[in-house]
Amino acid sequence: MKNLYLLLLVLLLTSCVTHEELLNFNQGEAFSATPVDITNLPQLQIQPDDLLSIRVKALELSAVEPFNVDPPGMNNLNAGSGMRPLLGYLVTREGTIDFPMLGTINVLGLTTDELRDTLKAKLVPFLNDPVVMVRFLNFRITVLGEVASPNTFFVGNERMTILDALGQAGDITSYGNRTNVLVIREQNGQRQTARLNLQDRDIFASPFFYLQQNDVVYVEPLKVKTASIRDQSQRLLPWLSAITALTTLAITLSRL
Repeated sequence: MKNLYLLLLVLLLTSCVTHEELLNFNQGEAFSATPVDITNLPQLQIQPDDLLSIRVKALELSAVEPFNVDPPGMNNLNAGSGMRPLLGYLVTREGTIDFPMLGTINVLGLTTDELRDTLKAKLVPFLNDPVVMVRFLNFRITVLGEVASPNTFFVGNERMTILDALGQAGDITSYGNRTNVLVIREQNGQRQTARLNLQDRDIFASPFFYLQQNDVVYVEPLKVKTASIRDQSQRLLPWLSAITALTTLAITLSRL
């Protein structure tokens, strides 16, 4: 009977999540003790359907007013949610915006810094030393799957890593697979996917370590999650059946 209980203990332990499965950055070459240059920091490019906030400032307040009117066809991104709508310039499918006094401007593929410089150059005939501020209003990341709080998060700046996103979602649960995190990205009319291993220290060099607007992050469950979400009676039945069978076998063998 002693061997029977040991066998049962082994079976129970095989359904548990191991300590190694809960760790991050425990594989690959050790971290450098000296600072390392960041070479994969992306510059976000403006894409169709992006929503941009553009504000113009200058010393002549009255001269600036025509450039800061509500954009035509303003996007009610939060309409119906009880929140104040986000007012911004919605980039058309052709990659353009209609800007007051300046007309149609091609913004496709530009960074916010490049668009700022483009607008400043176009505003020089109208304003002395204009200041232009451009930012994304639709930089949002969706995190799904085995995280504590799946949700869509809006990013206030232009820098969001996979670690930041998972932190916003309350981190991966004990049943999340850290070795195969899926990132889905749509860019330039194409959909890209990548699988990231959070246990691999080389993840920091991945082009998907820094997220971009509208990326979706999905954390798949470990196989042991299946056993944890079954009905309790269904979970016990296999073990009871195994115990009964082993007990019967032990009694039979003892009588031989």
